[in-house]
Amino acid sequence: MKAYQMLINNRWVEAAGGRRYEVTNPATGEVLGTVPDAGVEDARAAIDAAYEAFPVWSRMPALERSRAMRRLYQLIMDRVDDLARLLTQEQGKPLREARAEVINGAEFVNWYAEETRRIYGEWIPGNSEKHRIWVIRQPVGVVAAITPWNFPSSMITRKIAPALAAGCTVVVKPAPETPLSALALAELVLEAELPPGVVNIITTTDAPAIGQEFLTNRKVAKLSFTGSTEVGKLLVAGSAQQLKRVSLELGGHAPFIIFDDADLDLAVRHAVGSKFRNAGQTCICANRVFVQESVAEAFIEKFLAAVKALKVGNGLDAGTDIGPLINEEAYEKVESHVADARSRGAAVLCGGHRLTESPYDRGVFYAPTVLAQVTDDMKIMQEETFGPVAPILTFRTEEEVIARANDTTYGLAAYIFTRSLSRSVRVGEALQYGMVGVNESLLSNPQAPFGGVKESGLGREGGHHGLEPFLEYKYMNVMLE
Repeated sequence: MKAYQMLINNRWVEAAGGRRYEVTNPATGEVLGTVPDAGVEDARAAIDAAYEAFPVWSRMPALERSRAMRRLYQLIMDRVDDLARLLTQEQGKPLREARAEVINGAEFVNWYAEETRRIYGEWIPGNSEKHRIWVIRQPVGVVAAITPWNFPSSMITRKIAPALAAGCTVVVKPAPETPLSALALAELVLEAELPPGVVNIITTTDAPAIGQEFLTNRKVAKLSFTGSTEVGKLLVAGSAQQLKRVSLELGGHAPFIIFDDADLDLAVRHAVGSKFRNAGQTCICANRVFVQESVAEAFIEKFLAAVKALKVGNGLDAGTDIGPLINEEAYEKVESHVADARSRGAAVLCGGHRLTESPYDRGVFYAPTVLAQVTDDMKIMQEETFGPVAPILTFRTEEEVIARANDTTYGLAAYIFTRSLSRSVRVGEALQYGMVGVNESLLSNPQAPFGGVKESGLGREGGHHGLEPFLEYKYMNVMLE
């Protein structure tokens, strides 16, 4: 069992209060190690380090920042297998998913290393021959990033890469359930020889206190958060006191719509991948599967066969398709949604229970579940389940399914499966979501803007759009002598 330390100002440190906590494997209950349990004093130290480093990093030529980020990218790629194994151990997802996550996260560093050199300004014609108007873009300052446990590697790089490219310095608070991937990245930050204080990582179980420090400390210019909508609303309210910039990637309730002209085999493959990837613990997974009535029976038959073939197990074991839920709290939410659906008349076609026999008895495993005869008034249709449960509903017309899909406060991701280009455009434009996959369920790409509308968030991560939240415009009105 390893005792880890936090990274502040390029130094490995303990929490000022001396507290530590254990990190466990959700598949086995094994203690993987202990990490510092930081308090407000530690958060202030990390913020101070980032604040002192900001003038150095922000004034560094873009080419030099780009080279430093490319070094970090290469180090991540060189350690993919080790990083993926650690990720699986602390989070539970199958090793192949963990490896894909690490690579995807590294590509954000690679992409923004290039974008560093493309932060352009403007020249605007003045009112006389001696008059000049310039518009330049400058980094906002210190960025505090709060990341979730479901993607403990890529969620960090998606936040710090555009921040570093813009010239900002960062303080990262990873989720208490999965801090080890963050600390492994901290080791690579040191190897990449980024200047002291540019990237700081603190671990803690006291998220409210650290979040409050991020909101009230005037040295923090911006807060970037991925997590629940409920917490996101609290952060928005808290940011108002200083009009602090916030970027929020929050919850989702994605509709997965299958029309009667869809390639059903393709739709089944993507529906299974979207719903059961990471045991359903993703903000963009298929939460509501809508199937047009005329193909519903055929789809359900194929879908059910594919779900029953999924192998549940330890993410480190070969052939595992679905790992454990992150903890008991996650299980209780999944179980409550299934119980509510049952009580309101839903039919459980497979699954619907916790796996408790050996070798599942030491972890938090839930059988992949398919529900039929689902109605819109069930809890699973109103709330984000965050588990391996697929509710199937039928619809008759295009207009009907658009209205039902949009009938939610969430607006992160939606999916359409159809062979019709016209329908793809028509339905895609009508859906009130920040992202729409058409015959595709993988949405995270470094070159594209990831994010939602309504109560699913503010701002975007990815693409050149992802740089904007970390930059300020400055207008310079110059009269020459």
